[in-house]
Amino acid sequence: MSLEVNIRKSFSSFTLDVAFEAGDETLGFLGASGCGKSLTMRCIAGIETPDEGRIVVNDRVFFDSERKINLTPQQRKTALLFQSYMLFPTLTVAENVALGLPPGRSTAEISEEVKTLGEKYGLEVDPAAVVYELSMGERQRVEIIRALMTNPKLLILDEPTSVLVPQAVRKLFVTLHRLAEEGVSILFISHKLDEIRELADRCVVLRAGRIVSSVNPKAETEASLARLMIGAEPPAIREASGTPGEVVFEMKDVSYPGSLRVCGIENVSVAVRKGEIVGVAGISGNGQARLMAVAAGEAPVADEGVMLFGKPVGSLGTRDRRRLGLRYVPEQRLGHAAVPEISLQTNTYLTGDDLVKHGFILEEKALRFTEKIIERFHVKTPSPQKHAGGLSGGNLQKFIMGREILQNPGVLIVNQPTWGVDVGAAATIRNALMRLREDGAAVLVVSEEVDELFEICDRIAVMYRGHLSPAVPKSEMNIEIVGRWMSGLWPDGPAGASGHEGGEA
Repeated sequence: MSLEVNIRKSFSSFTLDVAFEAGDETLGFLGASGCGKSLTMRCIAGIETPDEGRIVVNDRVFFDSERKINLTPQQRKTALLFQSYMLFPTLTVAENVALGLPPGRSTAEISEEVKTLGEKYGLEVDPAAVVYELSMGERQRVEIIRALMTNPKLLILDEPTSVLVPQAVRKLFVTLHRLAEEGVSILFISHKLDEIRELADRCVVLRAGRIVSSVNPKAETEASLARLMIGAEPPAIREASGTPGEVVFEMKDVSYPGSLRVCGIENVSVAVRKGEIVGVAGISGNGQARLMAVAAGEAPVADEGVMLFGKPVGSLGTRDRRRLGLRYVPEQRLGHAAVPEISLQTNTYLTGDDLVKHGFILEEKALRFTEKIIERFHVKTPSPQKHAGGLSGGNLQKFIMGREILQNPGVLIVNQPTWGVDVGAAATIRNALMRLREDGAAVLVVSEEVDELFEICDRIAVMYRGHLSPAVPKSEMNIEIVGRWMSGLWPDGPAGASGHEGGEA
């Protein structure tokens, strides 16, 4: 393949100005959140139109501003896996896949191929499932399968592994290597430096809308790539300190039904102490969504099922739990954690109870709080009035995490804290969680980044088909044990009695 890109695109207050060429290779893209990586990919795929310039693939002109050539995405025959999933939530998996394929194939045929590809590449998902019932990890599998089914000659992947567990990532990489050998050209965005080093033949580094370097990632270390990406040394992760205190958040033998497509939870117990971070690992779709909903108050249970600061709160909703000192960061950024059509400042009203008093909105206080979030968490935005939907995924994640952390909660419930953020932003978020822990907060984290859990947690538990393992001190755990427990193989677990001995819930 030959690829020539020389484009300029103004987007709000941001200007993208990039020029590069690629041959028969897998080309990786690195850069901090909001540097223009996704915008570049959307221009190549035809989703966005550059203001000026030229894009040529295999001697075929995709875009030329002078000659007024601009092929549609269908004419370009490229497959783009979006970072923010472009799925219709009320349609089934098979129906969503069908929308990206030429007409003429039945739903039954598409469903069968979804199953076949899922089993072959470790991306299993039920083709009859309605998308809104799926976890973010399962939705990512749908996007990858849909891209593969188009048989593209140019495959563009924007953070394809952000919420995939290591086993699925390994299988996906085998698939991508095979596609490259078969002549498919791959453009690959990832914040995970080890993935860039393994998959990419060459790596282009973007900073503030411009290319600053082009390197062989296999000749670089993760540390050197991190420095190229952010232009400085990434922040060091804080060391855990202090001794956990009394239990301030607890779930006791809680069950909550699932549905035909969504895994429920069964007899789940977990306790988190003051000044402690407890992490939950597991393959997406094993009950984490129900666990978080019950913990946060979105799914009511018997009062005694959830204890918060010694009070039974199982039937209380999210607002009442916030008043008692609990905050929650859900997995889905847009539509759940934030409203895309309103400003960042207005989004602070969603959980900032002290920003509304006696029915009156305290605008000046909210503005100061929004500016504090932007400064402390390095959110790239032209102003606090920028609509949430206009931020890059990583910058929106930093804003949402900052919004909850800076309210100094006594208990913080977090689902996928660093999903889609760069190495520097991930360090900032993890340090903020560690600082919160040092200040005496109890933190419950669900993450499919197993390395992240080992980095920040005091104890780690694993979910499997709605069951939660004991939460074991991380000093007694390792990656291999976590991997076995992801199959339910902990002592007295639902899939057998082999595994690590010890630990407490």
